Amino acid sequence: MTTTQSPDTTSRTRSGRLTRPASSSPAGRTALAATAALTSLTLALTACAGPSEADLPSVPPASDARTTTAPPKVLLLGDSVAQDVSLALAAAFQASGVGFESLASDGGGNVVGPFSEERWETLPEEVETAEPGLVIYQITGYDWGTGQEQREGYEKLVDTVTEVDATLLFVTMPPIEPDDFYEPHMEDLDRAPEVARSVAADSEGRAEVLEAGEVWGESYRANRDGEPDRNPDGIHLCPQGAARLTHWMLGELRSRFPDIDPAAPEEWADTGWASDDRFGAC
Repeated sequence: MTTTQSPDTTSRTRSGRLTRPASSSPAGRTALAATAALTSLTLALTACAGPSEADLPSVPPASDARTTTAPPKVLLLGDSVAQDVSLALAAAFQASGVGFESLASDGGGNVVGPFSEERWETLPEEVETAEPGLVIYQITGYDWGTGQEQREGYEKLVDTVTEVDATLLFVTMPPIEPDDFYEPHMEDLDRAPEVARSVAADSEGRAEVLEAGEVWGESYRANRDGEPDRNPDGIHLCPQGAARLTHWMLGELRSRFPDIDPAAPEEWADTGWASDDRFGAC
């Protein structure tokens, strides 16, 4: 899928590349502010990082233990929101010793809706080549269509992931503040998580839905704890939001995949990814 056909390119724009030193450019000041915010966020995430080792379940008997000796490689699919979080996920998975690859795409990445037919021309081969043990599909802002069309797209994704002997996790999209571009499709986007849940329920354990509403709440919020959390465009994420979603996702994965042992937030939350140009508007 080319970005010239991308819905994003007709509706949303991001800041350009840095043209001045980071300390003096607006994007550079944003990066410095983001770093300071992530330092504070790291402390907060560490404080709620989860149970201590003493609180964790004991290792099962050898006869019941999983035979996998390495964590499953994680493959991320989705649109530009998934690309936002992919930067934090890449840092977190690297610190955790987990293989990670992102096929998320600006203005696309959807398996149903506009340009999905083009996406399906290459997606099965890309998934097979990546050799993942786990595929995460961030439900996109372009998952438009009837309930039946959405179901068919999601079922096809489940089948595609199953063919490479991997597990599929849908992640519900963050609430958005729709403009004229997204407003006509909000009924479809509101329905998408429900369809995904139905598909997962019928998948015989091959797929599951992670309810990211635990992270975002029911409505778009630009700021949390006095810091930018979501891009002012009403759609995308700021570094703090990407870090919060990543921290939550790591906890969800840990409970499902014993071979994944997430690194502590201080090992990945403030490692430079927040200065990426993607976050220039934050």
